[in-house]
Amino acid sequence: MFKRILVPTDGSEISQQSVQTAVALAKSVNAELHTVCVKEPFPYGAISEMQPTPPQEFFDAQERMATRHVAAVAESCRQAGVPCTALTVEGLHPWEEIIAHAERTGCDLIVMASHGRRGVSALLLGSETQKVLTHTRIPVLIVR
Repeated sequence: MFKRILVPTDGSEISQQSVQTAVALAKSVNAELHTVCVKEPFPYGAISEMQPTPPQEFFDAQERMATRHVAAVAESCRQAGVPCTALTVEGLHPWEEIIAHAERTGCDLIVMASHGRRGVSALLLGSETQKVLTHTRIPVLIVR
């Protein structure tokens, strides 16, 4: 069945549901779990020069939040007895980083959450889950 499962996290309540599902699935099929949190790059440009937050402070805050998110997943895995590898990466488009990470680590399943938006709101807001689903050849399990 599945040997390596990737569950991206952003620390949101909806992503916590996908984490619970991924941990339970990994335990049931004796798979290892990989988790990744994608950090935003600093918004360089004319406006960034006027921002009150210096770049290093921004990077440090992003890293603290991302590390906290993947550490929570790793702790869930530890409690369930599931091997876990946690990583934070920086990327402009989270969906691209998620796919790249899954391919780099040889994951054979990606477990992601979906808000279940439909119609115009889904079209306007887009969805990292939808983009991963559209652009990867790796199976994706969507949790609502």
